[in-house]
Amino acid sequence: MNLKLAALSVLLFLLLFASLLFAFSTVWDRTVLRQRLTGRRAPEPGWLPGIDRRTGLFGKLLAHSADLLSAVGWRTSPGAFFAASAFLGMLGSACGVLLFQSVRSAGLLGLMLGSMPYVTLRMRLVSRQMATRLEFLPAVELFYQSYLITGCRHVRTALQKTVEERRLPGEVHAVFDQLCRHLSVRGNDEESLRRFSLAFGHTWADYFGSILKVALTEGNNVADNLKELIGDMRKAQLANQQERHRMLEIRLANFTPVLFLALFLGINFRMNPESSYRFYVLDPTGRGMLLNALALLFGSLLMGLYLSRRKI
Repeated sequence: MNLKLAALSVLLFLLLFASLLFAFSTVWDRTVLRQRLTGRRAPEPGWLPGIDRRTGLFGKLLAHSADLLSAVGWRTSPGAFFAASAFLGMLGSACGVLLFQSVRSAGLLGLMLGSMPYVTLRMRLVSRQMATRLEFLPAVELFYQSYLITGCRHVRTALQKTVEERRLPGEVHAVFDQLCRHLSVRGNDEESLRRFSLAFGHTWADYFGSILKVALTEGNNVADNLKELIGDMRKAQLANQQERHRMLEIRLANFTPVLFLALFLGINFRMNPESSYRFYVLDPTGRGMLLNALALLFGSLLMGLYLSRRKI
């Protein structure tokens, strides 16, 4: 009874914490937007004493989350993303206490639910990288043509012309359009190019971003560099197709254990529903076994994401 009261207290605290943090994040985002519209520099938020958004571990986590969110195309602030992760983590811990009544189960379930937003973000990024992998070469060739037409001097104009022609596939067009808008509006070209490379997630995008960086900062003619990059990418196109098939195999292997678990539980509930309900739902040992199975499935999902990143 004490554990259940403690879990209910945690749930009430979570609701209050999420409401206050969401209100603070909304007010802060509007303040930053107002500062940008008026041309003044936005002050750094003092969430905790001694914490700076640009330095330290907290600043690095914010920058990393902002890069991932921008690369995926989600219009969510890093603060709201961390608030959702913290809320789900504490919610998972409270549910672990209510359902399993053990500290280990509360920590395990809280860890899985708390990291779910980041895992979902990574899965969406891998999906975008796979969708744009084979279409990156035609996009670079189209940009190269636009760059030659503009006289090999105006990179932003060539990007805008490439986007306006609308000859790129959906995901690739979205990434190039985002880069064009960021280079036109924002002052940090290096950050925009870094997020552009992250959206594609392979070495060729890094080379292309480096070429654009040189052209933007130094104003050099990079037509020869683009031509050499296109030639190297054409030679490696067959290997890219083979790697894409390997990544599809990895993703299929990630969801195979989930199907086997669902099949195993379905057969048990079909053959003996009363005993299965008593063991898997009412018995704490059975619930703990299901939680361990979910933890193993979550670990296999993380391993699949790691292997997918290595293969890209």
